[in-house]
Amino acid sequence: MLQAATNKYGVADVRKLTLTAATRIGDVVLPAGNYEVRHVMEAENHIMVFTQLGTSKPAQARAKCNLVQLKEKVDGNQVIYESNGANERVLRALRFKGDQAEHVF
Repeated sequence: MLQAATNKYGVADVRKLTLTAATRIGDVVLPAGNYEVRHVMEAENHIMVFTQLGTSKPAQARAKCNLVQLKEKVDGNQVIYESNGANERVLRALRFKGDQAEHVF
């Protein structure tokens, strides 16, 4: 995982993520692949920007997230999905090793 400066929530601003299957993030379905995930602030809103790596026309998604403080640092990366009515895999939460909060979508 790529480490960057952490913010006051104890999460790194930039990480790497591999999606093993097409996944809905916000209003976009991203194809399987490797992604840079950037945590940005827009006013009071926490936004996660997913940009596909290794392709000339990268897929991208932006999704608002809520940071939920955790009692201790995350031991290992966790990606939490659920299925929607269209039988799509939908991203619900991300936890990155070493962070002190999870990103909930």
